[in-house]
Amino acid sequence: MRIVVVHNRYRSAQPSGENNVVDREVALLRSGGHEVTLFSRDSDSISDMSIVDKALVPLRVPWNREVRSTLAGVLRSVRPDVVHVHNTFPLLSPSVVAACTDAGVPVVATLHNYSMICPPGTLYRDGRVCTSCVGRVPLPAVQHGCYRDSALATVPVALNLTVNRQRWWSDVSRFFCISAAQRQLLIQGGMPASRMSVKHNFVPDPGVRRTGPGEHVLFLGRLTEEKGVGLLMSAWERASVGLPLVIAGTGPMEDEVAQWASSRSDVRYVGLQDAAGCRALTASAATVVVPSTWLEAFGLVVVEAMAAGVPTVAAAHGAFVELVDDGVTGVLHRPGDPESLASALEAGVKLPGDAARARYERDFTPEVGLARLEEGYRAAMAGTLAESV
Repeated sequence: MRIVVVHNRYRSAQPSGENNVVDREVALLRSGGHEVTLFSRDSDSISDMSIVDKALVPLRVPWNREVRSTLAGVLRSVRPDVVHVHNTFPLLSPSVVAACTDAGVPVVATLHNYSMICPPGTLYRDGRVCTSCVGRVPLPAVQHGCYRDSALATVPVALNLTVNRQRWWSDVSRFFCISAAQRQLLIQGGMPASRMSVKHNFVPDPGVRRTGPGEHVLFLGRLTEEKGVGLLMSAWERASVGLPLVIAGTGPMEDEVAQWASSRSDVRYVGLQDAAGCRALTASAATVVVPSTWLEAFGLVVVEAMAAGVPTVAAAHGAFVELVDDGVTGVLHRPGDPESLASALEAGVKLPGDAARARYERDFTPEVGLARLEEGYRAAMAGTLAESV
């Protein structure tokens, strides 16, 4: 197949699982013999723009005429069988969908978050799950300044959602949801169930697996409230695990985490790690803990742990409920409950990793990922509806 992949890359200063997913899928499709053209913009370029161009970025979030025209030229040149859209914010805009409709090319869109029903895409505000904008005009998001803690910054994001919602829902042939939990929430928000199928993200085999019981408990991710870092610190002070806790990552809570770790002999903060460092830390872990307090649409860290034969401890909500077989490939804890998380950590370090690796081999390998991509593309090209989940 000839495929055009559309993606606005996130800033390199903020490590992005979504960027990684797109890069992996493009490489996978090419290795499978498909012809892939990447149509992208990079948010890093904003810092090099003139003052005028920077000021125009928010105005072009709902609609970018230049991008529509440029993509139209690419479609005429490439004549793709299908276009696969990922992120369009802030430099591409939903005008890419209009360009595809004009060219008569079917569109597949991966929904990496909840941005179709929530302006910041998180369903999270003030330390809790929030559905105030689901199924309605997103005025609460503006009132609360949900994007970047700014009402002004939230306006173009909320406007984008409002004015382009029907275009997305009517002109996209097939939506890929990255979990059944995400799909259900989006349907509750009004999205068309008949166009939505579940396609989990795949993970390459890391080439290294846990060979013994594990040396530590690992938290690997962005250091933010919604990722459950504060909850983990509270739970760790209650738990009796017998292994050290290693925290890897960076984010707004970095100073707090570093100070807390320095005060304890059983905690080590190692900062942001490169890909090789992450693989090594994961493969040597007894368990990987993912205590997110927001509704994760997927959980790459969970699947990467599975690939290394490492069980996970995760919150029992969002996508984790379908990714973690409680008591088999990991342990689920009550969301937001430090006592429950402490107990889950004590149980998680005792689990073997064979079941986790077996689940990875069944559902999350590149081979499985390629088959599901191809299936979704063919369905979009044929105009067939998604099966209910």
